[in-house]
Amino acid sequence: MVSWIARIVLIVAGVVASWLVAKDAPFFPTLQLATAVLLFVLIVLVIAFWPASWTAKLNRLWKR
Repeated sequence: MVSWIARIVLIVAGVVASWLVAKDAPFFPTLQLATAVLLFVLIVLVIAFWPASWTAKLNRLWKR
């Protein structure tokens, strides 16, 4: 399960990094890793600071 999450984050990071530099550039893996770390931090921040009111609204949306 964790490997799936890591793989998805690295795929998205690879796509974002390829927008900035060519895939055969020598610093592409470094840029991909930095992008993956930023994406991971963004995911953790969204989970950590998810407002309870949004959860209540989403629960009401699914009950209709």
